[in-house]
Amino acid sequence: MSRPSIALSRFGYGLAAGDTPPGDPRRYLLAQLEAYDPAPVAIAGRMRSRGETAEMVELVRSLRQDRRAAMAMTEPPEAMNAPAEDPRAAALEGLPPEYRTKLAEARKVLVADVAARTQLAVASPTPMVERLVHFWSNHFSVSVGKLGTQFEVGPHEFTAIRPHVLGRFSDMLKAAVLHPAMLLYLDQFQSIGPNAPFAQRRTRRGGDRPERPRGLNENLAREVLELHTLGVDGGYSQADVTELARALTGWTVPGIGRVGRFAEDQPSGAAFVALVHEPGARRVLGRTYPAGEARQALAILETLAAHPATARHIATKLARHFAGDTPPPALVARLEADFLATGGDLASLTRTLIDAPEVWMPGPVKFRTPFEWLVGALRLTGAAKLPAQRIVGALDQLGQVPWRAPSPAGYDDLAASWAGPDALVRRVELAERIAGNVPADDILARAEAAFPGALGEATRTQLKRAESGHQALALLLVSPEMMRR
Repeated sequence: MSRPSIALSRFGYGLAAGDTPPGDPRRYLLAQLEAYDPAPVAIAGRMRSRGETAEMVELVRSLRQDRRAAMAMTEPPEAMNAPAEDPRAAALEGLPPEYRTKLAEARKVLVADVAARTQLAVASPTPMVERLVHFWSNHFSVSVGKLGTQFEVGPHEFTAIRPHVLGRFSDMLKAAVLHPAMLLYLDQFQSIGPNAPFAQRRTRRGGDRPERPRGLNENLAREVLELHTLGVDGGYSQADVTELARALTGWTVPGIGRVGRFAEDQPSGAAFVALVHEPGARRVLGRTYPAGEARQALAILETLAAHPATARHIATKLARHFAGDTPPPALVARLEADFLATGGDLASLTRTLIDAPEVWMPGPVKFRTPFEWLVGALRLTGAAKLPAQRIVGALDQLGQVPWRAPSPAGYDDLAASWAGPDALVRRVELAERIAGNVPADDILARAEAAFPGALGEATRTQLKRAESGHQALALLLVSPEMMRR
């Protein structure tokens, strides 16, 4: 791969139709840091989450309290007469109409947000920074596996990740971890300090009711330490997990539950309820944090963001994403040193990455994930205005719909997870559909421009032998140059 081709495909999402390759690859990348728009018009209406989230959570709670509705939700009578190929529709028919309406609304919002995210990447003049947005969004992964998150996962990326992608890691950490999407996804909104005023009052009144969440939930605290900051081998203990979980009590989603009227709005879009916060000082990783309600968790997150283990964890993941599945130790060390020296300045970290010789190695170093491949294909062909449902359908076919990762660890960033035979067949099928619906003239010239100095002779030969322009374009979309970066 030539340096212009690396700048286009390894750092970004490939050449956009009608553009020309960069003459100065390094300057091309650095200029994107200045040109990046964190809040483009396309997502202006989704920069804050809506009240629908709390409404859906309360609907779910009321369903669980209604035994008849709960039975309908698990084994609806209509399912007996429903077509075998559509059990989901039959199950939905057994739910109350207001709940079906809310589910349909949630899906509509989610489809629109996925499409907006994809179209931004396809049309963006700063594709490298869009790649960074998606890298960090996957690092702080939230998924629509929990009801209510459908309304929140888009705003999580749009408001917690995008504004901070070239800022301080500690600011992104606090915004992403304490966003309503994360609080819902990892059940933090249900966590109650055992000695909190609300818990003590409830105990005096006769204890927990079966349908109500109770006690301390450690999910978020564990993932903050294991995934978001220190890493699996970061040196924390179970006691640190528990103490961080206690510090996080009180952080919740606005408008949920009886205690919601006591909530104080927070900059992250979340709310804080002092009545359910565990009182007292906390000790995490050998450091004591005084009582301070909402400020206590913020102080701990600030310390975790600057920890040497965090620097190492972030440097390793970033090096793996840009320089290969086995990250070069020298690159990891260079990124780690920059992170520590600048206090987690992500713009500085990005410049260090751009200047690193390991990232400019001529051979392909990464296999494109399905999302990367689709965005690259749409940029190359100029198919930027696809309907939202078609975009989501394509990503679903490829197996990587944004915000639907199977675990809090996010989607894998390794070739072995995406290069299986079935996955490649799906790309071939989709490539044929894309190529059949866009102009297909001068494909060889377009290929030379898209992969300057990097188009292999085998690919060039196949394009020349193609029976039509559309066949040539389909072949280009599944060529080695398109599959790897």
